[in-house]
Amino acid sequence: MIYGVALLAGCMFAGSFVGNLLGILTGLNSDIGGVGFAMILLLLATNSKTVNKIMPAGYTKGVEFWKEMFIPVIIALSASQNVASAIDGGLLALLAGVGVVVVMMLMIPLLNKLIPQKAEDKVSEEVEV
Repeated sequence: MIYGVALLAGCMFAGSFVGNLLGILTGLNSDIGGVGFAMILLLLATNSKTVNKIMPAGYTKGVEFWKEMFIPVIIALSASQNVASAIDGGLLALLAGVGVVVVMMLMIPLLNKLIPQKAEDKVSEEVEV
């Protein structure tokens, strides 16, 4: 777990640095996409063969845990900010947000049909029948 936290912290630090640098270069003086850069760095680092060679086999579980937890936490945080902005923005912004959620929920069954199933999933379905 400690390797995962260290890698997450390093990626967050580097992503914030790049986001702040981008903000300064554009003249906005704010973090532009720092968390997004951190997420990309984390995904690249955890999928890197070099990082996997450095860490002992047992420690990769901690890294995988934080990789899988980081993205949902960030999405939840940004979603709560978007809801607050939509409520302040008026009825049209609120309806647009609700409309997108409804459309995406309706697309889930369609996407499930389009994605090919693994052989293991087919075998487990046959056993259950």
